[in-house]
Amino acid sequence: MKLRLWPLVLLCAATFAHAQEATIRKNLSERLPNMPKIDEVSKTPMNGLYEVRMGSDIMYSDAEGNFLIQGALFDVKQKRNLTDERTEKLSAVAFDQLPLKNAFNQVRGNGKRKLVVFADPNCGYCKRFEKDLQKLDNVTISHVLYPILGEDSKTKSRNIWCAKDKAKTWNDWMIGGITPPAASCDAASLDANVEFGKKHRITGTPTLFFADGTRVVGAVPLSQIETQLAQIK
Repeated sequence: MKLRLWPLVLLCAATFAHAQEATIRKNLSERLPNMPKIDEVSKTPMNGLYEVRMGSDIMYSDAEGNFLIQGALFDVKQKRNLTDERTEKLSAVAFDQLPLKNAFNQVRGNGKRKLVVFADPNCGYCKRFEKDLQKLDNVTISHVLYPILGEDSKTKSRNIWCAKDKAKTWNDWMIGGITPPAASCDAASLDANVEFGKKHRITGTPTLFFADGTRVVGAVPLSQIETQLAQIK
């Protein structure tokens, strides 16, 4: 008898969960008309608390949509920041979906480890970060030119992209301060990079992607990069 009732129990649970999600969506949308579109509502490990996802932004609600919480959810027993873990998962981009055809590579050592860096040539943090990247070995670094800091960034990016030796011209500017010589070619790839960034909410530089899709924003310490590269099998 219990085995026969089990599918019915699952169906009832699914129906209840759907109704709960609908209630939260309805109440929050009516009470907060300027709230961004809700993409997903799901239960959290905490009883009575629901995750409300808008793009890659996360908030939390009670079961009726009467209260809304903005902040981090911690599992103190396991010492985990559940919000950070969820946000990291949402911000990941599959490696084969990155615009690698619109990037130029620098290969060091055996080049087995993979790292993609979105950078603006006029980004001060990117210049500092580029000096740290010189110390990485056994890695292939794919540089995606991402000119979002104005017209001069677009000009420099075009001159780098159209250069005969992109990597050298990039290093000369980012490390040596030698302005990229004027060059011209089909630079549609740069526009495609910016569109890709808008779609995937890449709002700052440098932004890094690892082979497992993990995204890291900012000029993080080299030790953190080494740790993450080592974790990828």
